[in-house]
Amino acid sequence: MLATFHGVIPPMLTAFHSDSSLDWEGNKLLIDHLIKGGVHGILVLGSSGEFDTLTADERKRLTEFVARHINGRVPLLVGTGSCSTAEAIDLSRHAERVGADGVLVVTPYYWRLSEEKLYQHYAAIARAVDIPVLLYHIPMLTNQPLPVQLVRRLALDFENILGIKATVDSVSYIGQLIREVKAVKPQFAVLAGFDDHLFNTLAMGGDGAIPGTANVFPEICVGLYESFRKGDFVQSQRLLRSLLPLLQLYDLDTPPMGILKEACRQRGVRIEPHTRHGDGVPSAEKVDQIRKILQQVSVT
Repeated sequence: MLATFHGVIPPMLTAFHSDSSLDWEGNKLLIDHLIKGGVHGILVLGSSGEFDTLTADERKRLTEFVARHINGRVPLLVGTGSCSTAEAIDLSRHAERVGADGVLVVTPYYWRLSEEKLYQHYAAIARAVDIPVLLYHIPMLTNQPLPVQLVRRLALDFENILGIKATVDSVSYIGQLIREVKAVKPQFAVLAGFDDHLFNTLAMGGDGAIPGTANVFPEICVGLYESFRKGDFVQSQRLLRSLLPLLQLYDLDTPPMGILKEACRQRGVRIEPHTRHGDGVPSAEKVDQIRKILQQVSVT
């Protein structure tokens, strides 16, 4: 039986040393921090994982490493998207071989594909693997539409197309996915990409979220999800309000991965805040701003 995805699945940050090499020990610490926080799965090599800055070989090596270290403790989702259909297939097959429970495939992001070419891209990937394929819609970065009717067509045509990460600010788009796709394929997971849409998505009948701030405070998002599922809406709303100050982290820099890594470091996860974008690390002023934001957060 194919795995299904639900709950809080953080898009794990990728730890680097200051020379931009992969920090294997740091990535272990991140994985253990997330699992200790109660997450329902881990996504490696999503946008927050800086997949766009890694070579195909590095992506494979990191996938193998994470699969070994997770060792079945939680489901593993691997970002295998590429502008090249052939490369996305190769990365997806590799993820399946090394034990991933599913792959998350972002829409191509240079040429804007016609709807039929986009269908063909995902169809080829779905035919190439047996594990679940989740679509990844993040139009603010890809400028690529992913109409709900196309999502429905793909979900109905391929048994293993089993979900979507919708990083959109449109609650109506998420609701439409639930009404028009999940209604006809109940095992199709609708997962929010924006942290503050977790509660809305659950309330409409969706399945959870893949939220970046869960790298820092996984227990808040997990607590929100678990309390909602138990019908304790007072507690889930309280945790939503606890989550809101963390969204300020995204405003401190673009892209925000160095900020999120520094926030993790301040929470005791011993990783460097280095990224492969620009000068690599947050300024002293931003480090102080991060500290002040974390002081606003309550996990109770």
